[in-house]
Amino acid sequence: MLDPKLLRTFVAVADAASFTIAADRLNSTQSTVSQHLGRLEAATGRQLIDRAARPIGPTPAGERLLGYARRLLTLQAEAEALLADPAGTATIRIGVPDDIVTAPMSQRFAQFAERHRAIRLDVTTGLSRDLSRRFRAGEFDIAIAKEPAAGNDARASFPEPLAWFESCELSGGWPDPIPLVTFPSGGLYRDLMIDRIEREQRRWYIAFTGNSLGSVLSAVEAGLGVSVLPVSTVAAHAVRASGIFTADAPLVVSIYAWECGGATGELVAAMSEALSNRPGEQINTKPLNKR
Repeated sequence: MLDPKLLRTFVAVADAASFTIAADRLNSTQSTVSQHLGRLEAATGRQLIDRAARPIGPTPAGERLLGYARRLLTLQAEAEALLADPAGTATIRIGVPDDIVTAPMSQRFAQFAERHRAIRLDVTTGLSRDLSRRFRAGEFDIAIAKEPAAGNDARASFPEPLAWFESCELSGGWPDPIPLVTFPSGGLYRDLMIDRIEREQRRWYIAFTGNSLGSVLSAVEAGLGVSVLPVSTVAAHAVRASGIFTADAPLVVSIYAWECGGATGELVAAMSEALSNRPGEQINTKPLNKR
């Protein structure tokens, strides 16, 4: 491997066409510059500077090396600058349900990242049950989960009213069996829907399965079926509360974190603020439980 210090000396001599000027530019002495150049020539086995020329300049071998030397020195400078910048050297891992990553929540993430350049936010979306499991397994530092009741270790919890929704374009009642628009198996809303419709002794079938809130809402808007959704998520969509069933009991949105101080505590507070200000007139924004 070629020593960057020797390459820097070689480039300086080639650019200055003078050992004396190169030494001044390097804040060194002429003898040190000569020693460095000699060591580089010994390492490459080639004479790199024609000392007999006036002015002195690179030999053919030196000309071939010069371009590579500049590129190597540039890469070294970039690497040193990258390592000197603390941005992204620490990570906070966050798990959240898809519909929680709203514009206000994303703004809280951006504001936090601007204040803490050394911290990289690693956000994963998924189903609440899976997020809870992964948080308990230590895969997340912070997790938000929707659940029937908040755990004792929840940092804060907020009510999540639910309702059955259908397309605003729907005319007449739903057929028998009832078409359902759902999230994938294991989804909390899907299980609530099926449990309720079974208790009502109604027949049903899955008409559409979507992996995101956006796809489920689009399917409901199009009239593909009826679905249970959080009241806070539907304001901008052409859906309405369905009279097929009365509203189910609300869930809670709970935020969990292993730490409550420092940067993690600051982020938990910002995320809790975003949760408390979510749209939906029927939502009580006062935390149910705060530790």
